[in-house]
Amino acid sequence: MTSSIYIGSTSGFSGKNMLGIGLGLILQKEGYKVGYMKPVGTLPKLYEDENIMGDEDAFFVQEALGLKEDLELVTPILITHDLRMQIFSEGCPNMLGKIKSAYEELSKDKDVVLICGSGSFLHSGKVCHIAGKDIVSELNSKVILMDRFFNEFNYDYILSAYEEHLGEKMLGFILNSVPESRMQFVNEMLIPLLEKRGVKHLGTIKEDPVLNSITIGDLSRSLGGKIIAGLNQEKSLIQHFLIGTMQVENFMSYFKKNKDAAIIVGGDRSDLQLVALEGKCPCLILTGNMYPNEIIMTRAEALGVPIIIVREDTFTVAKNMENILANVKIRDEFKFTHGEKLLSSHLDLETIKKSIA
Repeated sequence: MTSSIYIGSTSGFSGKNMLGIGLGLILQKEGYKVGYMKPVGTLPKLYEDENIMGDEDAFFVQEALGLKEDLELVTPILITHDLRMQIFSEGCPNMLGKIKSAYEELSKDKDVVLICGSGSFLHSGKVCHIAGKDIVSELNSKVILMDRFFNEFNYDYILSAYEEHLGEKMLGFILNSVPESRMQFVNEMLIPLLEKRGVKHLGTIKEDPVLNSITIGDLSRSLGGKIIAGLNQEKSLIQHFLIGTMQVENFMSYFKKNKDAAIIVGGDRSDLQLVALEGKCPCLILTGNMYPNEIIMTRAEALGVPIIIVREDTFTVAKNMENILANVKIRDEFKFTHGEKLLSSHLDLETIKKSIA
């Protein structure tokens, strides 16, 4: 009989794809026949080669795991604009039935199917009764619940999922992207509290600069910008940013402490641009749709520093950068390879494997 493990989370962008890929690769290497599905897709994309709509995340995860299943089975419910309009005007079709049929097909000849949720386990999809908790009940799946640290831990959510909805179906919880400064609290207070209430701790993944980084090429596309120098650095990583809106002397003081940060600066501030270039910053982001002068362009090319031009003002770009880095996805091979290594050393894999029939 095929087992299924539903990977849910307390909120969106918590690391479900990373866990799905990493755990899937680990199990495959140990000889398990692994299936994968994302029942509800929220990132519709037309794949012209196959002339089919699919979920962008699901396509990437399946490719990373070396699977070639029909995208309509992998993501039986794809939330398009037309489907949203149908839901609000006519109500919900039988989505759970469609998910169950797709699962039964995908699970044939598999030891385990990894089911990646969308958004919040308890809430996302509730309007059509296809939230994570509903799908788990329909498919009789075990659950791993991830909680990524976004300024706080969602321990009340974890307890609610366990005590009010899942009970023994919940394999346990994983804490993701935990800063070093919070590790003592996690180990001495949070984990003991949750385990005392019966929820098993399956692992803690510290805040990781590689997983939280973005390539310069992806950053430019996310900002709606254009790379005008250093095109050969598109695959280089950005982990932090620094805003250049101050006097040169003050900027130099901050920059010396943050030399690995991309610099966001007005296109008219050639003084700060030159300081950043000579300090070999990883990337210059020039705002206001203003191109740099010839001196800046020449130095950037000589030093191999990429320059991205964006239309918005510095404040808007900084806010966009903050959101992009907070919600960055695991879309590059080096990231999921790194994620697999992290999971191998930080997860309670024995407990997870025991759940597989």
